Amino acid sequence: MSRFSAGHDLTSRGLPAISCDNSGMKLSWRRLLAATGALVLVLACVNCGGRTSASALSSGGGSGSGSGGSGGGGSGGSGSGGNNQSACSAMSTGQGASLNGFRPLGSDNLWNQDISGSPVDPNSNAIINFIGPTIGMHADFGSGQYQGSNIGIPYSVVSGTQAPVNITFTAYGSESDPGPMPVPGNASIEGDPNPGNGDRHVLVLDNSNCFLYELFSAVPNGNGSWNAASAAVWDLLGNEQRPWTWTSADAAGLPIFPGLVRYDEVAAGQIQHAIRFTLPQSRAAVVLPATHWASNSTSVDAPPMGMRLRLNAAYNISGFSTNVQVILSAMKKYGLIMADNGSAMYISGAPDSRWDNDDLHNLGQVPASAFEVVQMSTVYTASNVPQGAAPAIHSFIATPASVSAGGSVALSWDVSNASYVIVSPQAGAIRGTRVTVQPAQSTTYTLYATNQYGRSMAMVTVNVQ
Repeated sequence: MSRFSAGHDLTSRGLPAISCDNSGMKLSWRRLLAATGALVLVLACVNCGGRTSASALSSGGGSGSGSGGSGGGGSGGSGSGGNNQSACSAMSTGQGASLNGFRPLGSDNLWNQDISGSPVDPNSNAIINFIGPTIGMHADFGSGQYQGSNIGIPYSVVSGTQAPVNITFTAYGSESDPGPMPVPGNASIEGDPNPGNGDRHVLVLDNSNCFLYELFSAVPNGNGSWNAASAAVWDLLGNEQRPWTWTSADAAGLPIFPGLVRYDEVAAGQIQHAIRFTLPQSRAAVVLPATHWASNSTSVDAPPMGMRLRLNAAYNISGFSTNVQVILSAMKKYGLIMADNGSAMYISGAPDSRWDNDDLHNLGQVPASAFEVVQMSTVYTASNVPQGAAPAIHSFIATPASVSAGGSVALSWDVSNASYVIVSPQAGAIRGTRVTVQPAQSTTYTLYATNQYGRSMAMVTVNVQ
């Protein structure tokens, strides 16, 4: 049994490893495709030096945002599909905490879409044959440890009092969301207590500001800050999409947490979302909600990232335990979404001492031939990646522009067509069009506004007298 998704390392993403220093960077085909131009090069090293120390960061930075006036400065998808901040606030805090019924992302988000009645893809049989029709499913999560490591991808839920910390990028900074992020210094790492050279994912949900923070190849620095190959911020209330051709903490440019099987939802009797899974091979193509490929096959029958499988409605699940039936029922209603190159038909979940590993092992009785490929509408390749305008930043101002050390400064902005905004350093992901900071020294703040076509930036300097 493998804990890690084979092939999900720095090279499996189809990129050369890029050192986040200030000496220059190499362009790749993905950056040439992105509609952000030279802007991407600036972002790649935004967190490489000259940071405020973690001890100087304001507690709960980002929670002090003001009203969300016109200009679209907050997350464009916030509140859509019936999700709301009060439900998000109901999540318990702690490692592996219960969400208490909260479903991340909007109810109309593709992760939460009921596809039980969707058509079958015309190429379904060929793709299933390519995967291997006799290959059984495998739960890549459970209780206890395997070869000295916890089984599954862990997560933590924090409140608004969790101090944001710096994230230094070691590989994919140009396609990552800059910090700070409210990641505890002792946050669980995938593979703990011996994560080694695995994927080392760190997932943190903020139940106050309702953002999800995900790191790949994460390493704590001992002073509260973290190193990571890549990181992404996700609006838990909306329908955010990564910029086209950008990766995330997952190879397909997807959020990881919304696709995890969690014990609390299984115990409650239903999983209300699609489930993340891996396959060994994929082609250079994506279907939504994926935005990035990490191809290792040229076969026309190799699946694209984001492909969705559905357990056949007629497949008899009555012989399985109640918990396994909950998992299989979700596969009939919401399906599986391919998120990475890895072991065949491995589904992802969170570790929990309450899992019965022997029971989960029974999922192996379900072969790939019991699934069908849900019809893929538009398959995106290098030849038809959508192009469009990155967000427009009309203003970014500091009031006042000069203060004494520790004095309060209001940063405000007017932005249009942004899915979400980040202010760095000290603040992080923000809802609305305003945040208060208390610089200890003269500081240049950067506003990052991102949508599916790229990222725009603006800077303002506050002088500390």
